[in-house]
Amino acid sequence: MRVSVDLPAGSVEVSAELEAPDAPVGVVAIAHGAGAGYRHPFLLGFARGLRTEGFATLRFNFPYVEAGRRMPGPAAHAVTTWRAVAAALGSELPGLPLWAAGKSYGGRIASMAAAEGAIAPAGLVYLGYPLHPPGDPSKPRVAHLPDVVPPQLFVEGTNDPFVDPHAQLLDAVASCRDAEIAWIEGGGHSFEVKGRKRPADEIGADLAPGVAAWMRGRS
Repeated sequence: MRVSVDLPAGSVEVSAELEAPDAPVGVVAIAHGAGAGYRHPFLLGFARGLRTEGFATLRFNFPYVEAGRRMPGPAAHAVTTWRAVAAALGSELPGLPLWAAGKSYGGRIASMAAAEGAIAPAGLVYLGYPLHPPGDPSKPRVAHLPDVVPPQLFVEGTNDPFVDPHAQLLDAVASCRDAEIAWIEGGGHSFEVKGRKRPADEIGADLAPGVAAWMRGRS
C-alpha cells in the first residue's frame, strides 16, 4: 500500500506493506532504522514472527528513504509520517489496538511522536533505542521520554554501544511513566551476538515472541 504524508513542501507518498493473520488481535506499525528501508531482512523477520503470534503488521518507509536518500531528513517529517501511518491503519483496520515499534531511529521517532501527541498507540516497542551516539553518552536523547503516556518496552542488547553505560538507560527508563527493559544477553545494536553468525531475519523473528507476550500483557 501507499501512505500519503503531508509535508511542508507538499504531500508525498511512502511505501508500506500491511500483512495480517486470520483474526488479528492487534496491529503493529514497524519503522526502520536510519540506514535501512522497510524491506530490511531484520524487519521482515520481526514482522513475520509477530504475525505468527497473531498480530497484523505494517512496515513502512520514511520520506527520505522513499526519495532515495541515506541520511534522515528533519525529525518533524518523520513524526508526521508516524501520524499518517497511524491514521491509515485506523482506516484499514478499524477497532484493532495499534502498537508502535521501531528499530533504532524508527523507534526513537515513534517515542517523539507519542510525546507530542501525534500518535496514541496502546504501547511502544523500541528495538535498540539509540540512547546516544556510540561512545558519546554526553548527548542523551531522553528529554521527551517522560512525556510519553503509553507503556514503553525497551528491547536492548547488553553489548549495544548506543546504551553504554547501562546506568544511563536505567535512569532514562526510571524517568518514564510506564516503561521497562528487556535485555538481550550479548546482543549488539542489531542484536547480533559475537561469535554467532545468524541471518538478520532470524534474529528479528526471535525477538517477536517476547514482544508479543509483553503486548498481550498490556492489552
